[in-house]
Amino acid sequence: MSGPGNRPGRDDSPDRLYTVTGGRSRSGADSPFDLVTLVVAECDPVPGMQSEHARILRMTERPTAVVEIAAELRLPVGITKILLADLLAAGRVSARHPRQEAVPDLELLEQVLVGLRNL
Repeated sequence: MSGPGNRPGRDDSPDRLYTVTGGRSRSGADSPFDLVTLVVAECDPVPGMQSEHARILRMTERPTAVVEIAAELRLPVGITKILLADLLAAGRVSARHPRQEAVPDLELLEQVLVGLRNL
């Protein structure tokens, strides 16, 4: 019988998660990561790198949301954020929130509108 701790395909035993994060349970108060933060690799994996870090770098060649990374790694989001914080601190990934790109500069839009009216 399959219970919450025995989900098929998931290896989230406390021992493994403790090892993956080096015993940390939080990524830090100043962590820029939430579920929709987009992560982009700034370099390729290097030999000797933790396997989860290497997988993250390979899957983030293009902007990828934190929630997608967690799903692909089959790890809880909190654990994934810790791994991402490690990579961010090392300069191996960059992170940005999609809202930063989606909010247009209102002054620029007004100038465009004035320009269109003058045509």
